[in-house]
Amino acid sequence: MTAGVRLVVLGKQGAGKGTQCVRLSHRYAVPHISTGDMLRAAVREQTELGLKAKTLMDSGQLLPDELIMGVVAERLGERDARTRGFLLDGFPRTIGQAEMLESTVAEAPLDCVIDLEVPTELVMNRLVSRRVCTACGAIYSTSQPPIHGWVCDNCGGEVIQRKDDTADAIMVRLQAYEKETRPLIEFYRDRGLLETIDGSEDPDSVFAVTVAIIKKRQADQSR
Repeated sequence: MTAGVRLVVLGKQGAGKGTQCVRLSHRYAVPHISTGDMLRAAVREQTELGLKAKTLMDSGQLLPDELIMGVVAERLGERDARTRGFLLDGFPRTIGQAEMLESTVAEAPLDCVIDLEVPTELVMNRLVSRRVCTACGAIYSTSQPPIHGWVCDNCGGEVIQRKDDTADAIMVRLQAYEKETRPLIEFYRDRGLLETIDGSEDPDSVFAVTVAIIKKRQADQSR
């Protein structure tokens, strides 16, 4: 079996993080951990965390780093993540979260951090046309819809445009990314973990480059 991997994937909304993480998760047999998906599920299921998160989000407040880190640390403590590794998608978002993550995984540090670099104009176009399955999270677009109407090819769930995929909402998120998450590039570059990939290429090319980078990183670490 292919060795596992311990990876963070960074990039603007619409850079293709979700698409690449799904493929990498299958290749390395590790869990794809998306904090966005975990929080949306908690809100939908009205868990204690979900209710607290919904109250904060509805009032326009950011979720505290401690709350997010608690969710992530709990997931990283599960057997599959401890034994095989993980792919973190959408986390960390801030320097504070990155420092908490660094402490949490100190005994088995990250292999590397992938930054998918994509021009803002392209991610805007991608996000406005994006459609998502409400059940399994599969991603489609207006140019590549499901085969039968807006019903997911994978699970039969309803495929919709998320409320936060409108042009105005996207611009707010991109501005927040530049302010809060962009500093992580230097944070991880300083630690020798950063690998920047052109995310504007087709998904197959991006995947092949990413796998090659991971392979070289792991080979260097084993020497």
